[in-house]
Amino acid sequence: MLDAALKSQLQAYFERIVVPVELIASLDDGEKSREILALLEDIASISPKISVSRDGADARRPSFAINRAGTNVAVAFAGLPMGHEFNSLILAVLQVGGLPPKESPEVIEQIGALDGDYLFETFFSLSCQNCPDVVQALNVMSVINPKIRHVAIDGGLFQDEVAARKIMAVPTVFLNGEVFAQGRMGLEQLLAKIDAGASARAAEKLKDKPPFDVLVVGGGPAGAAAAIYAARKGVRTGVVAERFGGQVLDTMGIENFISVPHTEGPKLAAALENHVKDYGVDIMNAQKAVELIPARDAGRLAQVRLASGATLSARTIVLSPGARWRQMNVPGEEAYRNKGVAYCPHCDGPLFKGKRVAVIGGGNSGVEAAIDLANLAAHVTLIEFDGQLRADAVLQEKLHSLPNVRIVVSAQTTEVLGDGEKVIGLTYRDRATGTTHRVDLDGIFVQIGLVPNTEWLKGAVNLSPRGEIEIDARGETSAYGVFAAGDATTTPYKQIVIAMGGGATAALSAFDCLIRQAPPKASRAA
Repeated sequence: MLDAALKSQLQAYFERIVVPVELIASLDDGEKSREILALLEDIASISPKISVSRDGADARRPSFAINRAGTNVAVAFAGLPMGHEFNSLILAVLQVGGLPPKESPEVIEQIGALDGDYLFETFFSLSCQNCPDVVQALNVMSVINPKIRHVAIDGGLFQDEVAARKIMAVPTVFLNGEVFAQGRMGLEQLLAKIDAGASARAAEKLKDKPPFDVLVVGGGPAGAAAAIYAARKGVRTGVVAERFGGQVLDTMGIENFISVPHTEGPKLAAALENHVKDYGVDIMNAQKAVELIPARDAGRLAQVRLASGATLSARTIVLSPGARWRQMNVPGEEAYRNKGVAYCPHCDGPLFKGKRVAVIGGGNSGVEAAIDLANLAAHVTLIEFDGQLRADAVLQEKLHSLPNVRIVVSAQTTEVLGDGEKVIGLTYRDRATGTTHRVDLDGIFVQIGLVPNTEWLKGAVNLSPRGEIEIDARGETSAYGVFAAGDATTTPYKQIVIAMGGGATAALSAFDCLIRQAPPKASRAA
């Protein structure tokens, strides 16, 4: 299954394997089993330290385990981990083979200290760009601590199990048979959910940090650019983020990032984080900001209070909290979130193969989602509030050519309908006639834009009627020493390249502010 070029590339990686690895397959007579066996044999042919066995006895077929020979260190995959999960497979082989994880000594110690028996099951889809982070994090944990076991399951292949467990969104993680988590999560976030004392210990460490010269709140493209530009000035710089990468992590294909013809959100986010780390920036991930207390005047410190209870201080602040998917805010939407109401067609689309779905929104995102889903679903209904679609003409032309798509314009979604467990339909009002219509559905994909993550900033800085942070040409806000950039601001165009430029502007403005003020005395607070 692997071409010569890829095998050659993998050979260089597999030279890092220091202990023998066993690929133990549990197969049936199906086509997927033959594909998995071919893949495993290709992988084993690359290194003499990798062997293949067909003696697996796992009930899920096809599946395979990656075992460290002579130990109980192992990870497992049920299905064919290609697409976004191919990297997860190769990393698992390397880590089971003895390649040390790149995690910090503190994180490795924390994982190793976890006591009890943990069986994690992660349901993923091959087109989900959010799933690999979860799969790879749990794989690392199972390699470090043998009391932790993990199997990654292709929901598109094991649809009977998906239906039985009522899974309607990926990634969905079960722990010892019970739902543990849904959605994209990194290792730090997963550890915080498992280790009850982790948040308190992290808060204690944060409390001991001295004031920053520039503190960036948010780790998306704007925040990363701000951190790099500030650190290059030689000032003490920190980034506090709920998840480094922000909304970029949920972006599938990026084709308008200048000089890069094509990339994917998670790849760009990883590159941004590595670049920031190169400058020695203090990155505080998995930390949510809940309050900003600006400095009253020059020479005093601004403060950012975190959900963990810690408070960070800084001479200047750059806000880049980004945005999140906008919700319809209709009855039933929240009740059936991840039970048929979804916001990522690339992630969750494969779970609705052969079913009837709706897409809410007629802009580029909505029309692209409808086109993608039409290749999987039995039927797609696109519902647009406006009197016409707003997507690019080439996308509209493609959409109109699809036989299993119905387009409804001038329509306002009024309710999500469910049976108590899952979505069964929706209702919409015809804005021209006022009549109400029902559509029977299995899934609803909401694609109606973004809303800024600025609720926690009310009263601290001026916000527009849409909740955006008001800034001037220098990225300056209404509060002294506080600057802002990115999708959460009044900058008119929400694009990655514009957010990066805004982050650079805000950081340079923060530095200009710094050099015009005397260093604050330790005893002077906000």
